[in-house]
Amino acid sequence: MTRKHDKNTEDILKDIPNGKIIINRHNSTHENTIFNKDFRYCSDGRGLVDTYSVFPGIELSFNYYYANCFEFQHRPVHSAMQINHCRSGRMGWKMQDQSTIYLGPGDLSLHTLHSCADSAMNLPLGYYQGVSVFIDLDALTATPPDILSEAGINGNNLYAKFCEQDGHTAMPASEKIEHIFSELYDLPERMYLPYFKLKVQELLLFLDMLDLENTKRLNQYVSGQVETIKEIHSLMTSDLKRHYTIEELSKQYLMNTTTLKSVFKAVYGMPIASYMKEYRMKLASNMLLQEDKSISEIAAAVGYKSQSKFTSAFRDIFQILPTAYQKLYRNQ
Repeated sequence: MTRKHDKNTEDILKDIPNGKIIINRHNSTHENTIFNKDFRYCSDGRGLVDTYSVFPGIELSFNYYYANCFEFQHRPVHSAMQINHCRSGRMGWKMQDQSTIYLGPGDLSLHTLHSCADSAMNLPLGYYQGVSVFIDLDALTATPPDILSEAGINGNNLYAKFCEQDGHTAMPASEKIEHIFSELYDLPERMYLPYFKLKVQELLLFLDMLDLENTKRLNQYVSGQVETIKEIHSLMTSDLKRHYTIEELSKQYLMNTTTLKSVFKAVYGMPIASYMKEYRMKLASNMLLQEDKSISEIAAAVGYKSQSKFTSAFRDIFQILPTAYQKLYRNQ
């Protein structure tokens, strides 16, 4: 049985028109989630959300987005928390306070539904797949599941630990986070709810035990820095025959080299040189399959004067020579 959560994001969303998010609420009626009746969105792409009621006041959703950006508006709720785990792709969520948190594969974020009431989600790689857990903190305090009750976990403590100061926090991927979420993506349907209950409680136990003061956090970035990096990305990808140095970009955009490198990696998930190499090779792989050009012409089109250097770079990314790649995939 092929499970939806194992598929490519674009394949999952192929039947959904642009500008549309389909929200499937399975046994879910709770209002204190992002997908309540006041939820509004605007996008240049498409999305799918499958959400399940796990406990009273706690829901879990699988999220699939294929777009450049989504803008969200919904009812602000201080007493509700959203926990996000990125499985694949990359997401930058610009919160109501204008700070942006970027998540890559394995990263985790927590925020109140007040923080994201009027917010924008940018997808630097064009797609995102992940899981969200929505928690009505008042309901968790009033009627916690037995295991959480025994551990003394309640909504007030969660809010005070993770959201009281800024309304949001985020942490990078770790083995413990991966252990909690990885099994969610490979379940037969009959095991959905039992496993969701198990994993939600495991997640909340983990968060309760977490020593936040000694835990590495993901940086938050102001909107001006992010917009500058997007302009730099646009410049570099608009003319692949031109190769820019970090120093050139730093002077042109009045951003010091350390900040430029740090913010670019946060937004796009890789250092600039690695990103541009992969960007060029992915474009070249499409040209090999779709255009009637020689290897040397394709190499030149993506910024390589030397065919041998292009071939070496292509093999680094795809573990196959360009000629073999073309022969293997062109007629499929």
